[in-house]
Amino acid sequence: PFAVIEDDVAIGEGTTIGAHTVIHSGSRIGRECRIHPMAAIGGLPQDLKFRGAPTTLEIGDKTVVREFVTLNRATAETGRTIIGSNCLFMAYSHVGHDCVVGDNVILANCCGLGGHVHLGNWVIPGALTPVHQFCHIGDHAMIGGGFRVVKDVPPYILAGSEPLIFAGLNIIGLRRRGFSAKSIELLNKTYRLIYRSSLNVSQAVARIAEEVEPSPEVEAVLSFIAKSKRGIISGYVHH
Repeated sequence: PFAVIEDDVAIGEGTTIGAHTVIHSGSRIGRECRIHPMAAIGGLPQDLKFRGAPTTLEIGDKTVVREFVTLNRATAETGRTIIGSNCLFMAYSHVGHDCVVGDNVILANCCGLGGHVHLGNWVIPGALTPVHQFCHIGDHAMIGGGFRVVKDVPPYILAGSEPLIFAGLNIIGLRRRGFSAKSIELLNKTYRLIYRSSLNVSQAVARIAEEVEPSPEVEAVLSFIAKSKRGIISGYVHH
């Protein structure tokens, strides 16, 4: 009841739309999603440069959107805000324009993603966590609640503190998702060189290439660092 669905919207089979929800033009929603009451899907970008270009907000299958969540469509810069499958957006969370969010992501209550943020698969930012525009967070990373993300967060790790720092591997998450003891050990070696040695990042990357046995996970870490434009978070608190 009282849901508003504008023109130029596609909604997949088996998806339910809660009361008082607004699905704006340009929304593309997958199958078997659960949109709870009062959500606002595909709203205009919160960007003063936006001039009304035809853009989209795309959501994969089986994603759950709780009450008062706002998911904005893109600006002309990329044309698409993209959200994966099997995600959970808890109440009051926000995904800004031109974001790319992977699969199996959980945004806890009041977590806000600025424009152009990229989240990998299985990322979990805690409640009240703001993610600065253009930041990237790698696969399987978890951010403590209420900590600001202003630099890139590499994959497979826990991050917390103010300013945000590396707080170890996300070992429980990795074990739950079936990563082998060997994979976890190689990641441990990799992150010890990056964050627990006296080396700078480029020196650590060179040492990893020499000393750590290659694996898909280690390659993913090195590739993430190589592509980082904002720089990665630190391993210690700056005083």
